[in-house]
Amino acid sequence: MKLDIRKHTTVALVIVFAATIVMSMAATAQAGNSCSFARAAGKYGTSDSGTVVSIGGTVVNFVRAADALLTLDAAGNIGGPVTASLNGSVAHSTLSGTYTVNRDCTGSASFSESDQSGNLILTATVDFVWVNNMREILFIFTSATLANGTPLATVINGTAKKLVP
Repeated sequence: MKLDIRKHTTVALVIVFAATIVMSMAATAQAGNSCSFARAAGKYGTSDSGTVVSIGGTVVNFVRAADALLTLDAAGNIGGPVTASLNGSVAHSTLSGTYTVNRDCTGSASFSESDQSGNLILTATVDFVWVNNMREILFIFTSATLANGTPLATVINGTAKKLVP
């Protein structure tokens, strides 16, 4: 029985070529599942609640709840209208800031809120994680400061759900 080297070499090359393509497709698919600004971009309905524990060191224990319609763009900007209640007093504001997104689906945002006349109300930061294939964000406030520089101690967390176009 005579062994045809060319035939076996051709079969081996086809197998190596096919394996390379399959591995390349798998790597591309896996990279496509990592979080990114492009995948984060969109409109989100958000809701948060919690407590403003103190204002400038003075204990107040004010209850807070808020809803917002925020837009995150692929360049790392975040903004939109907010309706918030602080201890029963409702206010409308506009949020504007920037956010980061990491490949592991964690991120953070730094933003300000201004009243309807454009006056700064507060600045804040949040840390978050995307879940549900980047269709939902879980977040917690990490800092908040009034416009006059007075720090707020907060225990506030929330969720944001991506709106389907």
